[in-house]
Amino acid sequence: MGKILDSRFGKKIIFLLLTFVIVQILISTNIINDYLQATLATICINIILAVSLNLITGFTGQFSLGHAGFMAIGAYVAAIMTIKIPTFTSFILGTFLGAIAAAIVGFLVGLPTLRLRGDYLAIATLGMAEIIRVIFLNLEVTNGAAGLSGIPRFVNWPWLFVFTTGIVLLINNFLKSSHGRACIAIREDEIAAEAMGINTTKYKVLAFVIGAFSAGIAGALYASYFYFIKPNLFGFLKSIDILVIVVLGGLGSISGSILAAILLALVSTYFQSFPEIRMVLYGLILIIIMIFRPQGLLGSKEISLSTFNKLGKFFVFERGRK
Repeated sequence: MGKILDSRFGKKIIFLLLTFVIVQILISTNIINDYLQATLATICINIILAVSLNLITGFTGQFSLGHAGFMAIGAYVAAIMTIKIPTFTSFILGTFLGAIAAAIVGFLVGLPTLRLRGDYLAIATLGMAEIIRVIFLNLEVTNGAAGLSGIPRFVNWPWLFVFTTGIVLLINNFLKSSHGRACIAIREDEIAAEAMGINTTKYKVLAFVIGAFSAGIAGALYASYFYFIKPNLFGFLKSIDILVIVVLGGLGSISGSILAAILLALVSTYFQSFPEIRMVLYGLILIIIMIFRPQGLLGSKEISLSTFNKLGKFFVFERGRK
């Protein structure tokens, strides 16, 4: 047992458990109040969206602007199921059915469109997301432009933690597998990857499907936590918001996506007190970061537990010197 805890896997488990317990204690003692809990939920949902889009754009090199469409599918499927049958079982079932529906749509759309490259692919995925939004806008079961309200809330911090951690670990392990390395090879040079025998279409579609599945999970969590959705919430600007998080954190960095999702949520929350200048300051911060750090906060690097160990040793050393 001691060897397992001392291993890299064991340290990750301990780190995750400590994070969960600390946040849970802060929520229980009301240090993290209802308003901050909403910010925490937004952070977790944005982490799922950013990491999954980074798999498509940052690691596989496919410029997608349709992520909000997959999020909408997951949100509406889960919302309709929990409204019709307001039980926790229907929420879990609706979450995974929404994610699977998003993955199926991702496969059907990805198979023909991922043969495109660059701006053409971005336009195709943007069109796909708008088609999904307009369909939900005109369906009777989705209540059209008025949206769905009164969605039962089954999402809390434990479930946000479980789903966020699960998706991040899923994508991280995928990237470390031979399939993930094939996706990265496609990003570096698609022609060279094809020459090495990699089925580029297969792996691009696979990354697209996993990304769509994860976005569907994020949509279901959003619908259940905020108990109101409408088609306009999943428009073009939502896809841009997700892309901003990915670019800010660094294309090809999961740690960067997590860091950027947390940073932007906190900045947005802090500037809520200044509604007149909030978006101006928000945009100005992004411009400054892109000027002085165009590759993103972390570039393509990752933050590991060894980084925290080195920082800890550094501060201990500096304190000892003083």
